[in-house]
Amino acid sequence: MSTLAVILIAIGVVILVALAVMASRRSRERRLEDRRNIAVEHRSEAAGQRLQAEQQAAAADERAARARREAAEAEALYQAAERQREAASAHTEHAAELDPDAQVSDERAPEDERDVVDADRDGVDDDVEARRTA
Repeated sequence: MSTLAVILIAIGVVILVALAVMASRRSRERRLEDRRNIAVEHRSEAAGQRLQAEQQAAAADERAARARREAAEAEALYQAAERQREAASAHTEHAAELDPDAQVSDERAPEDERDVVDADRDGVDDDVEARRTA
């Protein structure tokens, strides 16, 4: 082989190696760019999910606050009703003390509806207990 042929073969090999290196770099850059695009999509999806989660949490907080407000209102109504019951009971007792025709009885009549309900519950509890032991 002549020297010229060896030089041409060497130049050809160098060119082929350079082309292979360039092709592998392009392929690597394409893969990296694809991965970057996928990462951007994932970040965008995560941001959307985060926003949705924050909106749901805000709605839950609003519902909880509304429930607390309603519970406080219900408690205030209950306390007002309790005060009215106590006032009615006091008026009834005072009227009984003032009325010369009031009959004095050894049996205590239920002062309010809750006593009747509690008595009914006790009876139901006794019935349930009797069924369990039978």
